[in-house]
Amino acid sequence: MKSSKYLILFLTILLFSTVLNAQKYVTKTGHIKFFSTTPMENIEAHNRQVNSAFDLSNGNFVFKVLIKSFEFEKALMQEHFNENYMESDKFPNAMFSGKIENISDVDFDKNGDYSVDVKGNLTIHGVTKSVEQKGTFTVSGDGINANAVFKVKVADYDIKIAKAVIDNIAEEIEITVDAKLEKLK
Repeated sequence: MKSSKYLILFLTILLFSTVLNAQKYVTKTGHIKFFSTTPMENIEAHNRQVNSAFDLSNGNFVFKVLIKSFEFEKALMQEHFNENYMESDKFPNAMFSGKIENISDVDFDKNGDYSVDVKGNLTIHGVTKSVEQKGTFTVSGDGINANAVFKVKVADYDIKIAKAVIDNIAEEIEITVDAKLEKLK
């Protein structure tokens, strides 16, 4: 009799944890692109090693990116980015932690595109700022694709640009986030 109680308890815990995990979506291969445009030159970099997680049950959304994983067309740009501007040895990661404010507007049982309002904290170069942004969730049978495009002012994150190259780097950088999230197994 006692062993059947433990079996029921074990099965209940197993079922409960499975239901909770079904509510979580993750990726380790998200993509972040940044783009700086000035009359002098355009600078673009890509990072395809973005870790991200979304919890459907409460709308919590987080992503973390290793700064040194951004790849540039020119090696010298990448070196300057890491050493002079982002100081990636001192500040190795950028991170967003927030929430989908209008989670009830997304029907996760129906494929389609849904506009989402994201609110949270963005940490870059050791500085954390509150941000609000519109984005899109594309729901499909194999997961959720999260997309957003937003602007970041370099000065807001205490990133110093040398006077010699101030005309080559935009004051405001366009950031594009694209993360294909799959159910946590």
